[in-house]
Amino acid sequence: MSASRQSQLGLLYIAHLLISADGVIDHNEYQALQKLKDLESIPDAVFKEFEAGVMGKTERDIYKAGVDLLNECSDPEKLNVFAELYNLSDVDGRVHVKEVRLLLYTIKSSGIEFNDVVTQANALKK
Repeated sequence: MSASRQSQLGLLYIAHLLISADGVIDHNEYQALQKLKDLESIPDAVFKEFEAGVMGKTERDIYKAGVDLLNECSDPEKLNVFAELYNLSDVDGRVHVKEVRLLLYTIKSSGIEFNDVVTQANALKK
């Protein structure tokens, strides 16, 4: 199943917030965003749209845009997005409290079960 533009952009928007949640975007986190782009086969045009979409916006505006995009997606698309985000949150070897809050709140507001996200995330790691 090919991911929709909405799920790709939603993933990138929330991933951007996750990697900047601790106030620092380190090299591993930036590389993870690029790897996510490749892994999810996100076209350059969509990635450029994302980069333009976050430029000069507040965290709140980025969050709202990401959630709005994800709300347009099917439950399987949302589950895949959250599984990728779950795996991304641990890419720097430590999980910041703000990352946990962001991820849990976003998952809950989307109507997806956290345990399903963990199961899907573990399957994606294999």
